[in-house]
Amino acid sequence: MSSAHLAIANVSKRFGSHQAVNDVSLDVVAGEAVVILGPSGCGKTTLLRLIAGLDVPDTGEIWLGGAQVSGPRRGLVPPHQRGIGFVFQDLALWPHLTVQKNLDFVLESAKTPRADRRARTHDVLTLVRIEPLSSRYPHELSGGEQQRVALARALVGQPRLLLFDEPLSSLDAELRETLRAELARLQRALRVTTVYVTHDREDVAALADRVVEMRAGRIVSISETQQREERA
Repeated sequence: MSSAHLAIANVSKRFGSHQAVNDVSLDVVAGEAVVILGPSGCGKTTLLRLIAGLDVPDTGEIWLGGAQVSGPRRGLVPPHQRGIGFVFQDLALWPHLTVQKNLDFVLESAKTPRADRRARTHDVLTLVRIEPLSSRYPHELSGGEQQRVALARALVGQPRLLLFDEPLSSLDAELRETLRAELARLQRALRVTTVYVTHDREDVAALADRVVEMRAGRIVSISETQQREERA
């Protein structure tokens, strides 16, 4: 199989009469930031869910780190064992848990030694610049702060792959620009392999090494960006 960090091979997914993903193949190398661009309903989010193991493909295979994680109509590795951090469009923060406890839940699920958890959460909250807010609940935070918590929760488990499903779409233009720059900073610093779904071309300019355009469930183009040339 491909030596890519993430390999998607001839994957399709249908929901009833709707062909959400249609024979998609894509390789993503380690440390690369790929942005999937396209209008609502083109299959972007379904593709992320297939990578994460939240859905299974009807046909095709998905490989991660050289191991097959999904095949036709079956998941071979459950989502929590894939080493993936996922930032959802609605953030999906647990409202009854503080910022610290949202991150602790991830570490407990990953069986991270208790002695290591406090330092791990401190480091990642500092990285996303919200460490002073660790004792607050999600409803006590601004939209931008909640976005940072969701990012911290995705990072705290030290994932080998980060997936973003339009995480900035609900924010106003000024805050989107600020957090877009923050994501770019973190991507440069951490070099975590990233797949980022959006309909906003400004996200492409700030975040992508490669841009993959989707229409009606298919990939219609793949191109490198100036950012990749600058990193080379």
